[in-house]
Amino acid sequence: MVEQNQMDSFVAWAKRRGVIWPSSEIYGGLSNSYDYGPVGVEMKNRLKAAWWNTMVRQRDDIVGIDSPIILNPKVWEASGHTENFTDPLVEDTVTHKRYRQDQLEDPSKSPDGNPVSEPKNFNLMFKTFIGPVEEDQAVAFLRGETCQGIFINFKNILDTSRQKIPFGVAQIGKSFRNEITPGNLTFRTREFEQMEMEFIVREEDADKWFDYWVEQRLQWYVDLGIEKKNLRLVKHPKKALAHYSKATTDIEYQFPWGWGELEGIANRGNYDLTQHQKFSGKEMAVFDEETKEKYIPWVIEPAGGVDRSLLALLVDAWKNFEKGRKGEGEEETVLAVKSGLAAYDAAVLPLIKKEPLQKMANTLVKKLRAEGKNVFYDESGSIGRRYRRQDEIGTPICYTVDFESLDGKTKGTVTARDRDTMKQIRIKLGEV
Repeated sequence: MVEQNQMDSFVAWAKRRGVIWPSSEIYGGLSNSYDYGPVGVEMKNRLKAAWWNTMVRQRDDIVGIDSPIILNPKVWEASGHTENFTDPLVEDTVTHKRYRQDQLEDPSKSPDGNPVSEPKNFNLMFKTFIGPVEEDQAVAFLRGETCQGIFINFKNILDTSRQKIPFGVAQIGKSFRNEITPGNLTFRTREFEQMEMEFIVREEDADKWFDYWVEQRLQWYVDLGIEKKNLRLVKHPKKALAHYSKATTDIEYQFPWGWGELEGIANRGNYDLTQHQKFSGKEMAVFDEETKEKYIPWVIEPAGGVDRSLLALLVDAWKNFEKGRKGEGEEETVLAVKSGLAAYDAAVLPLIKKEPLQKMANTLVKKLRAEGKNVFYDESGSIGRRYRRQDEIGTPICYTVDFESLDGKTKGTVTARDRDTMKQIRIKLGEV
């Protein structure tokens, strides 16, 4: 795990190994905006796939959708975002820099020690315009959360999915919040991805399902390989609840800079469906054939951040050894992430650049890729440095084609090296 005094090393590693780097860097960057490199994007996609597999494909009672980033502006009026989606901002009276009041150690002073203004509520929605003319009638918003696309499609989903209450609807997608960001890499950015699921229940079952999803979602992070001691549950006090929430519990991770939210599980009541029924004039109630009653169901929402979850995964799995893992040699970094979340399933390395070794190595690469594996091929540099490079990005196993692979009793075999133990065994090519 990354310690607080290792953050500079961690950030440098993330850039050097193509995990995360500052966006628009050649133009001086853009505050709190980051790009995922070749390694980072593979890990991010695998994290999303792991969530989708757990939440949708492994269950009979959850389906998925994909809704647009830009919705009818009335959606955000109905949801309360145009009125209530705000942060209290204060301004340094000397430097005129702005800060979120709740992030200041002293609410009356800026980090520079200057007095600050009275707080003003600042709406977090990103405003844009539809069409060529920037006028009031063309105003739209980039979505502040993905769940509203689920709520406005509630009846469509109910009519087409053959689901019955209780059931869930999942979505992964981009969201945008025009907020003051405190840094800490990708922990809080203005553009981010969410993994949200709305579980539709009867009111009398809401507490039961809320507790169920708190437990399920905490276990998911443990199953990812994150150490449980670095996770905790935090229940929101009533005064801190969002305008739509009946109850909320956060799953937090202990980052190098302190505890931070990975996911919130909220009991949203029937606020959203009721609001959309009111503003659209379309009925959101359902009819229960058994009780012969009509009602608007309640919603339990586990909503997690892709970027934050990946950052926690990286921070938790990153291990730095100042003198190498054997107590000597150069500094070595190992990303001890679970194999299914590593950017590459395996690396294939010919010992040196010789045609017979390269030919056999490429045969193995084609075999593994045909089986759906993501494989990294590397033939340049010393084999030791190539091993360390793969250790740094979390590749769980390296297959080396050497001269013993070509001749004698060991012909047709390769060396398999484990990332975590560094142990090597010979294995037949056909058994890889």
